[in-house]
Amino acid sequence: MSGAADLLMRQFLAWVAERPRSYAEAMEAWRSNCPRLSVWEDALDGGLVCLDGQPGISGTGGMRVVLTPRGRDCLGAA
Repeated sequence: MSGAADLLMRQFLAWVAERPRSYAEAMEAWRSNCPRLSVWEDALDGGLVCLDGQPGISGTGGMRVVLTPRGRDCLGAA
């Protein structure tokens, strides 16, 4: 990861760790259609965050986004 991408990933992980976040909230704040700004996708693919809970009536929007142990380690190394 480049320095800027690493900093952005740590910012995302800190944002998730700050308080409970729903999938819908994470998508509103962090989803991007730009292939150069793929923090959400990179965090999922890298096993840094995961979705917790069961999809509700509205799909995954109500599920929580949580840090994995690997994500906590990455954030702690900052």
